[in-house]
Amino acid sequence: MEKKNKSKAVGGIARANSLTSEQRREIAEKAAAARWGSKPFHATHKGNFKEEFGIDVDCYVLNDNNKTAVISKRGMGAALGLGDGGSALQRFTSGKTISATLGVELIEKINNPLIFKASTLGANSAYLTVHGYDVTILIDICKAIINAQENGKLLSSQANIARQAQIIVSASAKAGIQGLVYALAGYDRTKEEVIAAFKLYVQEEARKYEKEFPNELYLQWHRLYEIPVPARGKPWQFKHLTVRHIYYPLAKSNGKILELIRALKASDGDRQKKLFQFLNEVGARALRIQIGRVLEMSESSNDKHQYESKIVERFGGQQELELVIT
Repeated sequence: MEKKNKSKAVGGIARANSLTSEQRREIAEKAAAARWGSKPFHATHKGNFKEEFGIDVDCYVLNDNNKTAVISKRGMGAALGLGDGGSALQRFTSGKTISATLGVELIEKINNPLIFKASTLGANSAYLTVHGYDVTILIDICKAIINAQENGKLLSSQANIARQAQIIVSASAKAGIQGLVYALAGYDRTKEEVIAAFKLYVQEEARKYEKEFPNELYLQWHRLYEIPVPARGKPWQFKHLTVRHIYYPLAKSNGKILELIRALKASDGDRQKKLFQFLNEVGARALRIQIGRVLEMSESSNDKHQYESKIVERFGGQQELELVIT
């Protein structure tokens, strides 16, 4: 099976490398249409690495929902020391050795850059079509280059590229380099935009879901906190555990999503509805992941102190709850 998968990967890389520039352009345009529809997105902010880092690399922030941080196609090659040409990156990554290290998925992304509009400066400004890449791809490429060097698969003439890749990886993490592009492009995520991003997890009208919280989690809370099982209903302590360990840290929002769904429930007026009913499909998926993480922590803990230590270590900022049984 492994040999078969490897053969498929090699075949995929070979097919990608055999495409002409015209074919790649056509695929990229189709990919953009599939991602954004017939109307391409625009860059709302533009910056450059030259003043701060001495390399002439354009960077942008797009107006899609993710506020994608982008480096131009030409800039991606320049950042790695491959030259200033727009095709420098693809020429380098089409080589047999490095393409095998990059893998089919990353090669596919490189051969299908994002296409968007960016305005020119000046009184008679116009919009230009720009090809670029999600900036996090730069980190993936750098890691592949470093891996190739460590396995002795780079040419001696490519040593400077490996050094540049190491510098980039050492100086950045994916989240960090996105923030760097935001700063260079003069983009500041306002309070309203942060709230709008969290609203992707909720919706205006409550959805009807099957029961979201598994009984297994409640059984673990009974065990860890030594809470007696009531004849009916759930113990009052479970409300606090659900808020602090499930909803508050949901999607690393530090309570922002909790505030939104509470507000939606308040405006709805139906007190019988559960908070999770106000999550959309994205939010419900995040909730299930969160519940799964907490359930695993509870099952692997011997007592409430060990369990809550895991909660603090994983999510941070959670105080141990002193739930006194009376």
